[in-house]
Amino acid sequence: MALIKKEQLEKLKHKAGELLNRTIDQHITLAVTGLSRSGKTAFITSLVNQLINEGNGAQLSFFNPVHQGRFIAAKRVPQKHFHISRFDYDSAVNAFSQNPPQWPEPTKGISELRIAIKYQPKESLLKYATEAATLYLDITDYPGEWLLDLPMLNQTFEQWSMQMVALLKQAPRSEYSQGFLEKVKQLDPLAPASEELLAEIAKEYTELLHLYREKLGLSLIQPGRFILPAELADAPILQFFPYSAFDSIEGNAYQNAGDDTLIGMLRARFIEYKERVVGKFYKEHFVNFDRQIVLADCLTPLNKGAEIFADLEQATALILESFNYGKSGVLSRLFSPKIDKLLFAATKADHVTPEQHGNLVSLLNQLVHSTKHHLNFETIDMKTLAVASVKTTNAGKSVYQGREVPVLQGISQQSQQKITVFPGTVPARLPKADFWQKGGFNFISFEPIAPIESHQCLPHLRMDQVLQFLLGDKMR
Repeated sequence: MALIKKEQLEKLKHKAGELLNRTIDQHITLAVTGLSRSGKTAFITSLVNQLINEGNGAQLSFFNPVHQGRFIAAKRVPQKHFHISRFDYDSAVNAFSQNPPQWPEPTKGISELRIAIKYQPKESLLKYATEAATLYLDITDYPGEWLLDLPMLNQTFEQWSMQMVALLKQAPRSEYSQGFLEKVKQLDPLAPASEELLAEIAKEYTELLHLYREKLGLSLIQPGRFILPAELADAPILQFFPYSAFDSIEGNAYQNAGDDTLIGMLRARFIEYKERVVGKFYKEHFVNFDRQIVLADCLTPLNKGAEIFADLEQATALILESFNYGKSGVLSRLFSPKIDKLLFAATKADHVTPEQHGNLVSLLNQLVHSTKHHLNFETIDMKTLAVASVKTTNAGKSVYQGREVPVLQGISQQSQQKITVFPGTVPARLPKADFWQKGGFNFISFEPIAPIESHQCLPHLRMDQVLQFLLGDKMR
């Protein structure tokens, strides 16, 4: 009995501490979002690495607490949610410590990490209460593909199916989807449901999604859990697919179809997926975020072509639609937190020469223009940066045909050899037809430059500016 009371007291103390931290603005929940290959794992690893190793070579001159000499220390502490996996920071740093260094394994599920950052307050009211304050930073990471499911919450099975079928009929998806669409068209929607048949066709649809992401480099993948199922692998809730022949079903027949019919079971599983997977994910995580960074790899789609780039634009818009934005005050922080700072980060800035960084920022601004225009009315602080969470190249000059040209030098991921290259010019605006016709961009993936020790800081570009924008106002 005494043990139970002690545990209850500890929980109450923990909750009271959380409430106090949020009341005095000493707690930030940061959502790290982005699509596959945008560099979420490397970003979180670098952000934590810079904070806990500040003073050991970190280059954080644009982060005011460091620049002003008020940064004391940072350390990892136990996370708030014990039922969620901890972000595997140690394994990621170990990958960068290998000789030769390696990229860490990408995210496959939800993970969290909490950092306690101690600093000297200078401008806030805290300076009258203490010489050293602590800001708690909760970082949540999850596969970007799961974000793309959120718009499904506002769709019926029929609406979602029509949207997905329209995508499947468009290039470049159409080249690979004809067999699947024909198979679905031949189904009798009102026939008795066969779980084996549904599983077979759902598997075929899932294989299509994998092909679209991994071979074509497409970003708009739904449902996201089909390719990153985590604990739901092989569960019936992931065994449905878009139906392509609603015009062949009489309206009342569809509405009255029981769950024991093929179309009824598809609809039931879609609804169950929305409620138990997407809705649960939204309620447990999204409503609690108050800062967000959206990572975007704009460079790889430049290699892939106009259709792939347009797909990235559409996927980015879908992601941003689903967040709860708005100016955050004390009451809203306590009872209805809203995202009040939003950072768009164009990743892999080290893969283009420095004078192209401005174009890279401009290009990302073009990608998210409609979203930023809408959010301007919500009085949200927004910023766009070109960053490299882990710098993998050195910039320099080379002479070509008698004139100097900017170049990059690094270790090619493909050849594993050191190369010197000019990757090309990044368009400052959404590319027109002539850009794709010229094929003027040659994106090359690079390996990390050199191994680091556990106490060393990863080389980076503008992570200090990221920290200043996301945390600086809470560490005054």
